[in-house]
Amino acid sequence: MNASRKYCRSLHAQISLGTTSDDRFMPKGYVASFAQKKDLVLTEKLDGQNNCFNKRGVFARSHAAPTQHPWDKPMRERWNLIKNDLNDLEIFGENMYGIHSIAYEQLESYFYVFAVREGDNWLSWEEVKFYAEMLDFPVVPEIKITTPLKDLFDPNADENIVLENWLKVNLGMSWEDSVETSGMLAGYDPKTNTPCSEGFVIRNRDTFKTNNGDLPVENNEFDNLFKLVRASHVKTDVHWTKTWKPAKLINYEKYKWYGYDFLHKS
Repeated sequence: MNASRKYCRSLHAQISLGTTSDDRFMPKGYVASFAQKKDLVLTEKLDGQNNCFNKRGVFARSHAAPTQHPWDKPMRERWNLIKNDLNDLEIFGENMYGIHSIAYEQLESYFYVFAVREGDNWLSWEEVKFYAEMLDFPVVPEIKITTPLKDLFDPNADENIVLENWLKVNLGMSWEDSVETSGMLAGYDPKTNTPCSEGFVIRNRDTFKTNNGDLPVENNEFDNLFKLVRASHVKTDVHWTKTWKPAKLINYEKYKWYGYDFLHKS
């Protein structure tokens, strides 16, 4: 396994609003592909840093070398405890220790798992939850799907309207209104103290490869997973690394034995 294989590119839904200049959108036909072929998982997208645990170390977005960022220190502490259990697994998740554009009042961990890779396969959601529990990590918040996408899909309707309607049925409101709430971990904008959440990720519940050939995307782009992000989401700037602040846990006492005891000491 090559340690430099970073997390693959997740594309935005065509209705996503929080894109930047280097982001890419899902191609036409993506909603039909997800509706017709897949049992889906809907999760809240958390505003953290993408980290990976594998047997060689803890990696941030780049996998050229293990991360040495100060906000990754608790991840390195955890890696020392679990490294011998990883074997060929790569555990991907959101590092929530450094506050980005959203702060959270209900964090139970500094790391929330959202994917597990073994070789060239991204493991099923059930396996993701199994390995997360085995390593004593939570997974990103899962939102129960009460109405499958296939039940609402109409091949004669605009696919993006179908997607908006499906999200509204399962969220109880439009997705644009939902990201103006605090989500499942009590998120808020630390600059204004107003409730907010980042967005959503929709993935195939089953195991898949990065590019299964289901949609015309690049080899390093997912065709069994996509995301939606709120408008004007990113508010951090080039000074973030100098002024960053640590998040706090609701059950901090539980995590002292992981090596987190130093985190809230002045």
